[in-house]
Amino acid sequence: MPVHTEDIEYLRPEGSAPLLARYYRPEGAGPFPAVLEVHGGAWTSGDRLNNVAIGEYLAARGIVVLSIDFRMPPAVRYPETVADVNFGIRFLKTNAGRFATRIDLVGGLGTSSGGHLLLLNALRPRDPRYASIPLPGVDAGLAFAVACWPVADPLARYRAVRERGNERLVEAHRQFWPSEDAMAEGNPQLIVERGEPIEKPPVLIMQGTADDNLTPDMAAGSRPAEEKVFSEAKTAPLTTELSFRSMG
Repeated sequence: MPVHTEDIEYLRPEGSAPLLARYYRPEGAGPFPAVLEVHGGAWTSGDRLNNVAIGEYLAARGIVVLSIDFRMPPAVRYPETVADVNFGIRFLKTNAGRFATRIDLVGGLGTSSGGHLLLLNALRPRDPRYASIPLPGVDAGLAFAVACWPVADPLARYRAVRERGNERLVEAHRQFWPSEDAMAEGNPQLIVERGEPIEKPPVLIMQGTADDNLTPDMAAGSRPAEEKVFSEAKTAPLTTELSFRSMG
């Protein structure tokens, strides 16, 4: 199926350069399922073009993809970056007709640290900090989420890479997170384990077992609290025997 691409401005934060999104549109009238795609890069690098291959592949198979840029350190850190992603979801839903989809067909896809940002918004779509950028009409609730090798427990990952002497990832954590307390608070795994009130959209987690940028339990699959949420949402994690290293 032919794929049409277009770069658009989706947000102009006060005091910042405009944020762009790459729109991948399938051939045909639609409406199509759609995903807001959130790139990885240890929260500190990368852009909307990180995952062109994913965008083109999905669009060629009838799925709209909107891959977004978002603000990163040193300009902003947690939770402002999460708010950009939250706005991106609401932007896609608000403009569903323009993007050949429907509000009820909008989900999300995130890779690595982008998977973490996506999971936070899947669990807490109406958190006032995350929804702080005004856009009336819809919230950031997702029809589904796909998290590819996500940093589901940033505190455990920080402690692991610090112990291993991985200075690149240690520094990325310190740039993005104000403190270890913040790593615990904005932590999808611990949010679930603490029993916080959360949304439970269907979630697919894909993870390679040879990924040494994550802790062993994240690379091996979900912990019991995650499994309970997946069960309630009629979903399950998918652990794949792939040999790769995430970018963070």
